[in-house]
Amino acid sequence: MLQALPLANPGHSQDLLQELIAYAQALPSVRTGVVHPCDAVSLEAALEAKALGLITPVLIGPRARLEAVAAQHGLALDGVEIDDVPHSHAAAARGAELAAAGKVQALMKGSLHTDELMSAILPSSAGLRTKRRVSHCFLMHVPTYPRAFIITDAAINIAPDLLAKADIVQNAIDLAHVLGVASPKVALLAAVETVSPNMPATLDAAVLCKMADRGQITGGVLDGPLAFDNAVSSEAAQIKGIRSEVAGVADILVAPDLESGNMLAKQLEYLGNAHSAGIVLGVKVPVVLTSRADPKPSRLASCAVAVILADHYRESPP
Repeated sequence: MLQALPLANPGHSQDLLQELIAYAQALPSVRTGVVHPCDAVSLEAALEAKALGLITPVLIGPRARLEAVAAQHGLALDGVEIDDVPHSHAAAARGAELAAAGKVQALMKGSLHTDELMSAILPSSAGLRTKRRVSHCFLMHVPTYPRAFIITDAAINIAPDLLAKADIVQNAIDLAHVLGVASPKVALLAAVETVSPNMPATLDAAVLCKMADRGQITGGVLDGPLAFDNAVSSEAAQIKGIRSEVAGVADILVAPDLESGNMLAKQLEYLGNAHSAGIVLGVKVPVVLTSRADPKPSRLASCAVAVILADHYRESPP
């Protein structure tokens, strides 16, 4: 159990991203398919992750283009394996093929679009799906909040139905377990904290809580619907008369849909100076799914999360 990670020690994290990287450096390097890293940002991040001992990269893309980018930006490809494919679509397909065959233990998005990579991973024929819905988690640390937390799903599921949300919640709980939280507190977000038939997100939240009561979702403490202020502020919850084990101390924030989750994560990042790392779950290998605008520390910390998950998957495959 990873008891030293900041999710397990709220209030003690000084730099979430660096702590994740430092922890992952003590684990075995993970052979990682880096899919179409054909710009300076993604190629440099992959090479720096290699230099830090996090990953052993397999660069999947057009060799000539990769070498041109490296030469233009003074990056050395000596000793780095390149799987030469003609374009980004072929790179996505090749990455999925290598992962399904066990030839790489993680995948990392390069300069291609998210939907292009995921379209190669998601079909059942790719052999990478698990029994769970595929979902994405942001691991975040905001300077004004005393604990690191997870936001889900802000990248994959556009408008998840109830059963998809159940998998999204379970994926996030499982990630929290791997990161050292024995019983994560899960806030099911909506615009209000009361159940209303006119607001489907509140109905889903109430049903998800009952599913947890019946053992259909396990390993965490769920509450909802909770408005965002109630989820992160015990004072706000108290003023509104909410009695909750989750309010004010949430480890996981579950957005009702992708749009609200994505806006929440980016608002915290750009206006709240949040640090973040992202990972895809529900696949047989961890998938590092960073934005093209993500800074290098976020990319490296996302690699670190993938390393931690890959190490866990060696003993407990998803």
